[in-house]
Amino acid sequence: DHIGIAVKDLDQAKKFYSDMLGMEIMGEEVVEEQKVRVCFIPCGDSEIELLESTSPEGPIAKFIEKNGDKEGIQHIAVRVDNVEAAIADLKEKGVRMIDEQPRYGAGGAKIAFVHPKATGGILLELSERA
Repeated sequence: DHIGIAVKDLDQAKKFYSDMLGMEIMGEEVVEEQKVRVCFIPCGDSEIELLESTSPEGPIAKFIEKNGDKEGIQHIAVRVDNVEAAIADLKEKGVRMIDEQPRYGAGGAKIAFVHPKATGGILLELSERA
């Protein structure tokens, strides 16, 4: 579905993708419950999601701090037809989840995260888009 990239300054990051790479920026929104400001950039059959923290306590700010004040890939999202069914299937298989119930994601998606300890260290997002 998309690759989530944590950035310190969304406006600066957007300029690189639009001005230097000629990519089209598709909107922008704030997801209050996740403490992020995001935009999506179509890239082939997928998208790049740029994420800027709106709070020092937000997961993106913590990710950047934990990684030595460096921006970078924060998560990889796979699209699913039914996020509730995907969660149930993974739990039945013994996969550790961060979210056992879907939550609201950018672009109106229903999302859930698989724990990195279950994926070899990758934060994996399940994304159901309307």
